[in-house]
Amino acid sequence: MSEQNNNWERGVLEKLAMSAIQEQRRARHWSILFKVLTFGYLFIVLFLFMGWIGGKTEAKLGGKHTALVDMEGVISSDSAASAENIMGSLQDAFSDKNTQGVILRINSPGGSPVQSGYINDEIHRLRVKYPAIPLYVVVEDICASGGYYVAAAADKIFVNKASLVGSIGVLMDGFGFTGTMEKLGVERRLVTAGENKGFMDPFSPVSPVQQEHAKKMLAEIHQQFIDVVKQGRGSRLKESPDTFSGLIWTGQKSIELGLADDMGTMESVARDVIKAEDIIDFTTHEGFADRLAKRFGAGVASSLGFATHAGISLR
Repeated sequence: MSEQNNNWERGVLEKLAMSAIQEQRRARHWSILFKVLTFGYLFIVLFLFMGWIGGKTEAKLGGKHTALVDMEGVISSDSAASAENIMGSLQDAFSDKNTQGVILRINSPGGSPVQSGYINDEIHRLRVKYPAIPLYVVVEDICASGGYYVAAAADKIFVNKASLVGSIGVLMDGFGFTGTMEKLGVERRLVTAGENKGFMDPFSPVSPVQQEHAKKMLAEIHQQFIDVVKQGRGSRLKESPDTFSGLIWTGQKSIELGLADDMGTMESVARDVIKAEDIIDFTTHEGFADRLAKRFGAGVASSLGFATHAGISLR
């Protein structure tokens, strides 16, 4: 009898132990599941916050709309305002069957003349391909140099009275360290094949021949800029000796000079000019991974000696 009781107690204890183990396993499984779900949620939030998930932010409207493309910041091949990004955004905006007009909203101090030229040319191409769809530029804080190079291709340019507009010029910037090197007793040992291969090297004395060549290059690019502005603005431009001097003006003054057409905002142009109040953003928003890859590529190019000593820019 005692043995039966012992067996019964042992059986009960074993069942209780197994039940406890199973409960612990279930709790552990649920804990893992909740951790995975929490991690996944946080990962998605991080992706969205950091901009890893790129692409366009578009409102899904069935009717007619105004298409918006933002050009923000310095214009360069590795920035959000690169020709690749802006051109792709403009192509999508024009090709949408419900687009009544395109607004290119610019807030840029300028940048690469090559990137600016690409965008200007693409605007002209798209205007020929889609003649019924106008493109208007709306300037926010600044539309200078390369930014204005792009804006000159628009049908009209709208500004705020305090916007900064113009700076139609070209510059090549750099530094010279020869005096500092002499004080520190540092000797520059530069070996080249080609007498001008070390063109405008910041650690070598200025060469009058190279400096003159640089000025000719800048003058040539400046003339290209001037031609683009004259072509884009036509008879609206009230040319003076200061127009292409590199000066910058307020939005109000730029209208007087024929560099801009009128006061306006994104909303007022969409509502009163394009007559389509609904605005869809076609701007390409680069993901974090894309930006990182571009910067990594630029860093590798620089480390391999492909970077120039002095950059030419429309700024």
